[in-house]
Amino acid sequence: MFVRNCWYVVAWAHEVQGDMLLERTVLGESLLIYRSAGETPVVLDNRCPHRHAPLSMGRREGDLLRCMYHGLAFDSSGQCVEVPGQERIPPMLRARSYPAVQKDAWIWVWMGDPARADESLIPDTYSLNHPGWRYKPGGYLRYEVDYLLICDNLLDFSHLSYVHERTLGGTSGIAESRPIVERMDRGVRITRDVRNTVPAPFHRQLGEFNGPVDRRFHYEFYVPGILLMLSHVKPSDTPDDDMRGALRMHSCQALTPETESSTHYFFMAAHDYKLDDESVTESIYRSVCEAFEEDKKIITAQQRLIERSNPAPLQPIPADGALGQFRFIVKQMADKEQRR
Repeated sequence: MFVRNCWYVVAWAHEVQGDMLLERTVLGESLLIYRSAGETPVVLDNRCPHRHAPLSMGRREGDLLRCMYHGLAFDSSGQCVEVPGQERIPPMLRARSYPAVQKDAWIWVWMGDPARADESLIPDTYSLNHPGWRYKPGGYLRYEVDYLLICDNLLDFSHLSYVHERTLGGTSGIAESRPIVERMDRGVRITRDVRNTVPAPFHRQLGEFNGPVDRRFHYEFYVPGILLMLSHVKPSDTPDDDMRGALRMHSCQALTPETESSTHYFFMAAHDYKLDDESVTESIYRSVCEAFEEDKKIITAQQRLIERSNPAPLQPIPADGALGQFRFIVKQMADKEQRR
């Protein structure tokens, strides 16, 4: 159940530099990502249309890409412009080209109808390229699971109390708090306040909290699986709008299905305090990576159990409200595309 008419993150910008050729599979399709001579991202079908040799094993020649099997050369639109020993080039000798754009530090690809590739639909990942925020780039995990299971995880933060008991959680209060869920055009908005609680273990490494704290998770989750979250932890005895002594973070996370049972997960967590202290940036990165490995362990186990179990319906609980709405939106959009 893939939505094709939307933007997917296909790579970190630093993964595609100079003459580098990057292969990455998205929605079951092998893609080639590189940059034109003008540094514009280019995404093509990785198969040479002649004999389906991988174009990712080719070489750049200026703005041309040469297949190193039989020497056919292609321009950045995917059109073959040279066949050694042949003057006439059939128009059908071309590799499919996909709309691609770099925004901030991510390269995005549109897998559907090129005529509908609207760049304004790319969510605002401002902290990926903002002087007021600092983060360590390159966060990436590959899951061998259905991407919707990871979406479920991100849409219900009650799991922080248990999966991340010793990292991002630290209290059952997260699971006991009720989130506010709002429907958006292409996703959901979630706000969860956890008051008069304890700081998470990783917060204690970063801040000086001598008493109870308030925590807030406020994020938007867009189709196909883009999370943009502003969160904070602050002393409970200060007004809600007083951010003195607060630890604020902005996180951008993107899920891109590789196949029906594997997923690319791009992520980062930025902070707007102690910007000159590299140890803070590194500590946040290590903590997030440790926590996301915890997620990966349990979600992978979940996937394996589903695969080898007799089919049975999932039994919902009230905490599933956001993920239920999101799955409904995805199904609506996918069904609409199939009817066209």
